[in-house]
Amino acid sequence: MVFHFTAIVTLVALVVYFWMSTQVAKTRQKVGILPPTMTGEPQLERTIRAHENTLEWLPIFLPSLWLFAAYWGDLPAAIVGVVWIIGRILYFFGYVAEARKRGPGFGIQALASAVLLFGAFGRIVWLLAAHG
Repeated sequence: MVFHFTAIVTLVALVVYFWMSTQVAKTRQKVGILPPTMTGEPQLERTIRAHENTLEWLPIFLPSLWLFAAYWGDLPAAIVGVVWIIGRILYFFGYVAEARKRGPGFGIQALASAVLLFGAFGRIVWLLAAHG
């Protein structure tokens, strides 16, 4: 089985994550707070947290995406993966603007992650039960 769409979504997710890291660097330059300092300016702190939170979700998203693709198919996994990416982008922009605005993006990506994780897990259990 070939997983072209899932591979593309994986790479796009990593490009988005890389882009977020550039936003941290850009914000650091804008506010004049250089590494290793992590605090002192709310916009920098929100940008760093939005970037770090994405890193925290990648270990949930990526394996779930690939297992979902293996058990449900390339295109369905890629579609849910795109929803996750959109959620992460909305989360990032919302959080950077104001911490209270991160909720919708977080909800979208969390729902997409749950579909991938529990969809893959449920399918594996169902197949094991049905086929021993």
